[in-house]
Amino acid sequence: MFELKNKEGSSYHFTLKAKNGQVILSSEVYNSKAAAVNGIASVQKNASEDGRYERKTAKDGKFFFNLKATNGQVIGSSQMYSSESGMENGINSVKENAAGADTKEI
Repeated sequence: MFELKNKEGSSYHFTLKAKNGQVILSSEVYNSKAAAVNGIASVQKNASEDGRYERKTAKDGKFFFNLKATNGQVIGSSQMYSSESGMENGINSVKENAAGADTKEI
């Protein structure tokens, strides 16, 4: 499920949640609802492509990933994971959940 949130005024942000309710991907802040909705559509379009995931290691040794659009722009980022296998499980969860996910505005 995508949750689309109005942050302040015309600023919007979305998260993708797994079936267990855990956030598996978070977006940047968008300056309009339409831009955030386009971001959700881009996640749905790009989530199945393994090459769109940028796997990274933070300075503290934790793992995270970014999902990028075809133009190379980051459209979503994960939480921090303590292991590389946890990060890979997060990527697989995005792949499994994004395409058919409904959007709920909260």
